[in-house]
Amino acid sequence: MSAAQQELRVEKAARTHNGYIAVALGLGSFALGVAALISSLSPASGGTAPLLAGLALLLAGSITLLGLYMQQPNEARILTLFGRYCGSDRSEGLRWANPLMIKRRLSLRSRNLNAPILKVNDKRGNPVEISAAVVWRVQDTARAVFEVDDYEAYVRIQAEAAIRHLAAQFAYDEGDEVHAKETTLRAGQDEVAAALIKQLQERLGDAGVQVQDAKITHLAYAAEIAQVMLRRQQAEAIISARKKIVLGAVSMVEEALKGLSERAIVELDDERKAAMVSNLLVVLCSDKETQPIVNTGTLYN
Repeated sequence: MSAAQQELRVEKAARTHNGYIAVALGLGSFALGVAALISSLSPASGGTAPLLAGLALLLAGSITLLGLYMQQPNEARILTLFGRYCGSDRSEGLRWANPLMIKRRLSLRSRNLNAPILKVNDKRGNPVEISAAVVWRVQDTARAVFEVDDYEAYVRIQAEAAIRHLAAQFAYDEGDEVHAKETTLRAGQDEVAAALIKQLQERLGDAGVQVQDAKITHLAYAAEIAQVMLRRQQAEAIISARKKIVLGAVSMVEEALKGLSERAIVELDDERKAAMVSNLLVVLCSDKETQPIVNTGTLYN
């Protein structure tokens, strides 16, 4: 690769000048040109020299004013002369450059890309719907213009590709105990966002684009499995709640038996302890109200 081709890929500062000085020079040339034309009309002008000088001054003033352009904050101009990259101007205000140069304006402000909802398969092959919002800006104007055909379309397409690749790297939600500690799309939002930013920056760096932030904005199971996965989540929630209820009930029964034994309130043999444990667990673990039964007899005949 030649040095000239490599130069196109790196932004460099363009040689531009203060526009107010150019305005003063242009208007001064106009004034002198008009004065020369007026003096050429006099019989004592001395020939066509004042006329030619006036026309030359008017032409010079027009060319000078044609090189003016106004640049807002967080904007840049790509300057090319006959197809050759001459640099980028990031200075704001009224500027002046060679009138023969083509000046292409680029915005350096942060932009939002709201990616469309994509239907992809996660790490376990489940179809999910996912979308993300990406905040990006042009960092290298030369790369953005000369390395890709349309950098805005390039960002949009590469963002969709990165989101698809991200969804294939992570599962939607935790599965069995084997995958209980793995990062998922739903639970590991910070890790997933960091992975998405890294992928986007790797894909968009060659186009002179800086990724500032990226967050998932939509995440859901696809419609064909949404009901099945909802029932699965409900079942897992019920099982988890039941486990906590049983553990709490066992702890309460243990404390009750220990308290009765320490205070010597009643002497219970193994059979009576088993019956008491059974009754307490039924009362504590039941999801309905239980009715007490007063036993006036005895367990033994």
